[in-house]
Amino acid sequence: MPDLLDIDDLDPAAWDAVLALALESPPVQRLAGEGVALLFEKPSARTRNSTEMAAVDLGGHPVYIQGAEVGIDTRETAEDVARTLACYHRVLCARVFDHRLLVRMAAALKGGGFGVPVVNLLSDAAHPCQAVADALTLREVLGPEPLAGRTLAYIGDANNMARSLAKAGLREGMEVRIASPAGYAFGEHEVQALRAEAERIGRGGSLQVTDDPRQAAKGAAALYTDVWTSMGQEEEREARLRAFEGFTLDDDLVALAADDSVVLHCLPAHRGEEICASVLEGPRSVVWRQAAHRRTAMRGVLAWAVGGGGGGDGAGAGKGTGTRGGFA
Repeated sequence: MPDLLDIDDLDPAAWDAVLALALESPPVQRLAGEGVALLFEKPSARTRNSTEMAAVDLGGHPVYIQGAEVGIDTRETAEDVARTLACYHRVLCARVFDHRLLVRMAAALKGGGFGVPVVNLLSDAAHPCQAVADALTLREVLGPEPLAGRTLAYIGDANNMARSLAKAGLREGMEVRIASPAGYAFGEHEVQALRAEAERIGRGGSLQVTDDPRQAAKGAAALYTDVWTSMGQEEEREARLRAFEGFTLDDDLVALAADDSVVLHCLPAHRGEEICASVLEGPRSVVWRQAAHRRTAMRGVLAWAVGGGGGGDGAGAGKGTGTRGGFA
């Protein structure tokens, strides 16, 4: 079964399949009678609620597990935690601080012959499920799909969210612009890797980077931002506030965008910092539609992970086939 650790785990066909499965109505019960492990080192409102309800939508039984309950690399290794949970669940979803934990879990399950995919609900390196929700939102409000030729401008920290969003935009054939201050931008190696990925995908997408938010916003179809200080970075808050001065998504930046532009934010929002209240609550904002699509997106991700996007519909996969306990 395929893992989803970041958007680049999805080739263009798989990307399209995830988005199509997300909108399947009514959802096929591909997880009927199956468990879905939701392992959370970091708390969340949208991620937990959307993933639990998506699992239910697909007929599954979500089980929420706090990091302290399993003690990754303290009580048990990440590998042993993954193998244990794979004995009971069809999919292992995890929200972690360190992306390397996901890589280790996925490798342990593959190496042990477990037919259980790992889905990244957020790590320090990537936030792929949010990016799927963002693409669904953009297709809905900017359509018709796909979004080739439209411009997506991200203003702020070139973080895990920006990384996954850029990869999603490139799969949509968009011009992706990332505006970040010095010290908080993608490195040259990553910029070149993303541009090479755009060429490999072959959908006409492109990546532009700048330290000028006004340049990024000019004529854009969508403006996107995220918090400047994420969970675990609290000690950097004052330094980040100084570094990001002038990068607030405000009415002046919105005025530079296209007349029919929309505003996105993955939440939680710090009004008056990365985004003005007037923009977040204004007529261009599709933030709550975006939040609602987290559930839609997770239906697509889970359905794809159990084989819904090809190679069988995944219905009932694993029942009586020896995919648990290390027998693939």
